[in-house]
Amino acid sequence: MNKPTYKELLDAGAHFGHLKKKWNPKMAPYIFMERKGIHIIDLNRTLEGMERAALALKQIAKSGRKILFVATKKQARDIVANAAKSVNMPYVTNRWLGGMMTNFGTIKKSIRKMQSIERMLKDGSLENVTKKERLTLTRELSKLEKVLGGIADLNRIPPAIFIVDIDHEHIAVAEAHKLGMRTFGIVDTNSNPNQVDFPIPANDDATKSISIITNYITEAIKEGLEERKQAKEEKTAAAAKEA
Repeated sequence: MNKPTYKELLDAGAHFGHLKKKWNPKMAPYIFMERKGIHIIDLNRTLEGMERAALALKQIAKSGRKILFVATKKQARDIVANAAKSVNMPYVTNRWLGGMMTNFGTIKKSIRKMQSIERMLKDGSLENVTKKERLTLTRELSKLEKVLGGIADLNRIPPAIFIVDIDHEHIAVAEAHKLGMRTFGIVDTNSNPNQVDFPIPANDDATKSISIITNYITEAIKEGLEERKQAKEEKTAAAAKEA
C-alpha cells in the first residue's frame, strides 16, 4: 500500500479548498493558509487522514465485512464506481434515494423486482408479451439498474461507508449516523469534519484529487481482502494436516 507523496497530492490539486467566505470554521485545524481568498488545505493532515482511514478500512475488509462507496457528483461517479467494483464492494453513484439504508427492506424489494425483470428478459418468459410491454420493462430495468445496480448484491446494511463530499451526500451521512455505521469521507473546507469518524481533508471537486485518495483507500481494502484469503488458506491447510 504505497501512500501518495506530498508532491503527488500537490500535483493533483488536493490542497485547494473553497473560497474563505464559504468555509466551515470546524475545518480550521486542517487549513494551512489563505491565498487570494481561497483556503489552502494542509496536505500533511490529508496524508494523516488517508493513513488512518486506510488502516481502518483494511481491517473491516479483512474481517469479511462490506464497505459502501458513495459519490453522486459527476466528477466522482466513475472513479468511485470503478474503485468499488475492483474490490467487489457495493456503491451508489447515481442518486441516493432517501431511506436507502434506513429503509433497507423497501429497497430490497425494488432490488428483487429489478432482478426479476432481468431474469424474465433473459430467459424468454416474455415471449408472449407485446413489443410495447417489453420496451416498458426494458426501460424500467434500466432505471432501476442506474440507481440500484451497485447495491444489487447487498444482503444486509454494511458496517462502513466511504463518501466523496459529505455536504453533497448529507442524506447518506445522516442515515449512516442513525444506523451506527462507521463513516469515512473526503472533506473540503466548506464541510464539518466532525460529521465523519475518519475525515480526509482534501479538495473534493477535482477529479485528480478524488482519484488519488479513492485509489489509495481501495488498495488498502485490497490488502485486507488478500490477508483474509491467505488466513483462510492457511487455516484450511492446517486442518488438512491434522486430518
